Amino acid sequence: MTTASIAGVNVDVDAEGFLTDPKQWTEAIAQAIAKEGGVPELTERHWLVVNFMRKRFLDTGSAPSIRSLGKESGVPIKELYQLFPKGPSKLAAKIAGIPKPRGCI
Repeated sequence: MTTASIAGVNVDVDAEGFLTDPKQWTEAIAQAIAKEGGVPELTERHWLVVNFMRKRFLDTGSAPSIRSLGKESGVPIKELYQLFPKGPSKLAAKIAGIPKPRGCI
């Protein structure tokens, strides 16, 4: 674990840049991670997915799979790939300030 400065805030991250403490997350950090991940602006649809992932993780201790994300977030899988082009589960989890979902490479 290392410390990184994201949006002017020092946060704890793993080797891939995922926050290791979801409590350190802020919307400003989310926007900075999104820009770095190729998403120039977080729209209402992005926030729907990001907030769904955060809530699921905080409630259950694990991130949703791409299948449950597509079924339960209200955003179809095809749209998830348009919103988060470099892999929806992984990028959305990173933006949401939660650990990388199991099964993501």
